[in-house]
Amino acid sequence: MAEVKFEEALKKLENIVEGLEGGNLSLDEAVKKYEEGMKLARICTKKLEEAERKVEVLVKSEGGKKEKKPFDVSKLEEEASEQGKRRAGEEGKLLF
Repeated sequence: MAEVKFEEALKKLENIVEGLEGGNLSLDEAVKKYEEGMKLARICTKKLEEAERKVEVLVKSEGGKKEKKPFDVSKLEEEASEQGKRRAGEEGKLLF
């Protein structure tokens, strides 16, 4: 498939899903649409992963200056988990 923009791939994927949900396709047509949808889903996933790697978050350093840091989803998940554990300790039950 040629280079497709995320928005275009997503729109095509949505149209395929609508067509498959409609139930008006023959088995052969449905299989072809499903295969095309899987290719589009992989394109969307790849583009989202690329975008995630490019995202930068501005944070304040100790000196009050702003600096760019790479977006780290795993760090955010760890922080959320730690906050949940602290809250759970306060309430006597484990949230995460």
